[in-house]
Amino acid sequence: MKVISIKSLDEISLAAKKFISMIGENKVFVFYGTMGAGKTTFIRAVCEELGVTDVINSPTFAIINEYNTKDGEQIFHFDFYRINKIEEAYDFGYEDYFYSQKLCFVEWPEKVAELIPSDAIEVHIEEIENGARKITIKD
Repeated sequence: MKVISIKSLDEISLAAKKFISMIGENKVFVFYGTMGAGKTTFIRAVCEELGVTDVINSPTFAIINEYNTKDGEQIFHFDFYRINKIEEAYDFGYEDYFYSQKLCFVEWPEKVAELIPSDAIEVHIEEIENGARKITIKD
């Protein structure tokens, strides 16, 4: 287990760089945290540090956003918050993304827990006092 602490939003780029240094060969990362904990904000910072040139925002209504880096790599960003039935994930072909060998960042994975690959890395974001965040990576 690894921990990254962020005292303020000013440190998010540094935290994203630390996170990227821990990615290794892993491809699927599932992000847990309460509403407003900073999952999307942290994923945005990570994508920016990876060189994403697209607009990075929450895929809450689209369920999935596809981003491209300046090097032509694809990154998939999921938000399953609005999923009501597991069949909705089947409808868009989740397995084509999760098993693509491309980076996948998944918010609200608990909504589709049975579909998450067994080798996915858990990332827990917790808001602590004064707006600080604790990011725990369980590998």
